[in-house]
Amino acid sequence: MTRPGGRSDAPAGRPWAPRGHTPIVSTAGARLAINRISAISRRGERRFLGVSGRVNADVFIQFLERLLPNMSRPVYRIVDGRPTPQSGQGKRFLESVSEKLHSFFLPPCSPELNPDELVWNQLKNHGIGHKIISGPDPMKREALGHMHFLQKSPAWLKSFFRPPSVSYAV
Repeated sequence: MTRPGGRSDAPAGRPWAPRGHTPIVSTAGARLAINRISAISRRGERRFLGVSGRVNADVFIQFLERLLPNMSRPVYRIVDGRPTPQSGQGKRFLESVSEKLHSFFLPPCSPELNPDELVWNQLKNHGIGHKIISGPDPMKREALGHMHFLQKSPAWLKSFFRPPSVSYAV
């Protein structure tokens, strides 16, 4: 599970132009961001929630409360080192659902160990990274459209568990 943000001005690849011409990159000139929380399974399932504002303990708990009722077996959750799940409110909630949800925390600053980070990287580089985003609504529409596309592509989602750095999660 991860909660990275996406921005309209994040670099995605390198621009190009014919030899002898300076590449020109069109932008909306605005710094727009979208925050989200998500979960991915090695069976190619994905759940996500876009939020306005920060992903705090309330959003974290809301996401898990929506996720857990649909699960027939215990969920093993790999969490990056962000503070929200480890806050007082987050810890109390995790303890209250410990029968259904088992958490494993990754070391801080280790996105290469989190398969969900590969999904967000895909969004940043291929979903919104090469598009001109003119405002918050178009950015939200593009991001959600790409996330729904990935959600309907289980084989692609399974592929995010293939790199050696995340093979422990299989």
